[in-house]
Amino acid sequence: VHEILVDRWNKSNTPLHCLAHSLNPILSWLNETSNRQPPHQDNEITKERKIYLKRIFPNNEEFRAVQVEYGKFSGCLKSFSDSDSMSDRGKIDPKHWWLLYGSSIPLLQKLDLKLLGQPSSSSYAERNSTYSFVHSIKRNKMSSQRVKDLVFVHTNLQLLSRRSPTYKEGGSKMWNVGDHHDSFKDVGVLEVANLSLDEPDIEAMIFTDE
Repeated sequence: VHEILVDRWNKSNTPLHCLAHSLNPILSWLNETSNRQPPHQDNEITKERKIYLKRIFPNNEEFRAVQVEYGKFSGCLKSFSDSDSMSDRGKIDPKHWWLLYGSSIPLLQKLDLKLLGQPSSSSYAERNSTYSFVHSIKRNKMSSQRVKDLVFVHTNLQLLSRRSPTYKEGGSKMWNVGDHHDSFKDVGVLEVANLSLDEPDIEAMIFTDE
């Protein structure tokens, strides 16, 4: 049982997880009677948190500024020393707490809202329609690494295309709407493309004609 726990801890012990753990107001100021150690007193978490903060803030001045901000937050200094801020740390949602009391440390507040606002769920990965589009029963000869690369490229192209004005107008309007909606209204090209890739004869023609 101990080995299973250690393996699970090592799997989740990444700089990103340690940063999220450090920015949780409930865990950053534990009672002295608690058997748990605050993140700023844990050497391992502090080391991993510093690694990730350096990735986000490669500039020395910004990194020093965000380190000072974290010191104020973890030590309940300056604006975090008032009774409302301290009492609400264990009573309200962490994201709401940062919205209410994190204005004095804007760098960490912006980072925390992005980090703690992410849902802890694998449902999106389990329902990855992009993967099933790239790798299906009829198209299963690609290596796993090739499929992962194609899914990575396709997903990022989707995200980039949504920032373009042509995404909402023109011939490529809502070109990837089939990945998120059941309605294919005004996306006839996408429907034809999706069907054509599942036809062996047409698929062979596409690959042979480049």
